[in-house]
Amino acid sequence: MKIEVSYQQGVTVISPKGKITIGVGDVALREAVHEALEAGARKILLDLENVTTVDSSGVGEMVSAYTTVTNREGQLKIVNLPSKVADILQMTQLIQVFDSFDNLQEAVDSFS
Repeated sequence: MKIEVSYQQGVTVISPKGKITIGVGDVALREAVHEALEAGARKILLDLENVTTVDSSGVGEMVSAYTTVTNREGQLKIVNLPSKVADILQMTQLIQVFDSFDNLQEAVDSFS
C-alpha cells in the first residue's frame, strides 16, 4: 500500500492507496498518522478514495488513529468513502464515530 500526504489550508491530508489490511496497510496507516502528529498536525483528514479493501485490522486501525488524534487534542475526519468501506463502517456502526464527507473541499472547510 502507498500513502501520500498533502496539505490544504492547514489540514494534513493522508491518502492511502490500496488495501488497509492486517500486516501491511494497517501498519502504514498507523505510521502515517503518528508521523503527522509528531510533525505537529492537529487537523488530519483521511482521504479513502483509493482504498480498495478494509479488513477488521484496518477498521481497528482507523478507530485507533481517531482515538490517538483525539487524545492529542486533534481532529481526525474521513472523506471519499468507497462503497465497500462505507458498508463496513455502517454495519459496525462506526460511521457514527467519524465525521465523514463526500468531497475534499467540504471536508477541509469543516475543520475549525
